[in-house]
Amino acid sequence: MINNNRTDTQLVINIAKQTLTAYQQQTELAQYKVSTAKNGIGSQQDSGCTPLGNHIIAKKIGKDEPMNAVFVGRVSTGEVYSAELGALHPERDWILSRILWLSGLEEGVNKGSNSQGGCDTYQRYIYIHGTPDTEPMGIPLSHGCVRMRNEDIIELFEKVEEGIAVTIVAS
Repeated sequence: MINNNRTDTQLVINIAKQTLTAYQQQTELAQYKVSTAKNGIGSQQDSGCTPLGNHIIAKKIGKDEPMNAVFVGRVSTGEVYSAELGALHPERDWILSRILWLSGLEEGVNKGSNSQGGCDTYQRYIYIHGTPDTEPMGIPLSHGCVRMRNEDIIELFEKVEEGIAVTIVAS
C-alpha cells in the first residue's frame, strides 16, 4: 500500500514502453500497461497527443462509482459500460470507472501557452482513466489521455492522492 505522503510517491508514464509505474521513495510498487495517444507526443491544444513532462494529479473523480461507470465531461452519466452500450454509441471516446485529471507544472511546455498556442494539460482535459476491456493496452490508441484497464485504474485511484507527482517521459 502506498503511503499517501505526496513528497515520496510518484507516477512515471513511459510512452515508449506504454507503462505507468508507481514509485514510493524510488522503490517500484506497481507497474501497469497503458495506452497513450495514437497521435504521439505533444502538448498543443487539439493535437490529440500525450504531453511530456512534470505534472500533478489535480483532481480525482469517481470515488464511489461502480466499475465501468461512464463519464462525460467528468460527470458520471449513470450508465455502466457494456458491449451493447458500446455498439449503440461507436463514436464515443469511453472514459470509464475513475479519472485522475492531470495538471502540467512547466510553463510553456505543459502549462499555459507557448508560441504555437495553448499547451495546458489541465485545460486540454488530459486524464488517466479507465477504458473498455476490449481496447488493447501497450499500443498508443488514445486521443491524448492515458488509458488503463478498469481494475487497474480503480486500484491506482485508491493508492494515490491529489497533488502527487506524475512524470510523463518519452522513453
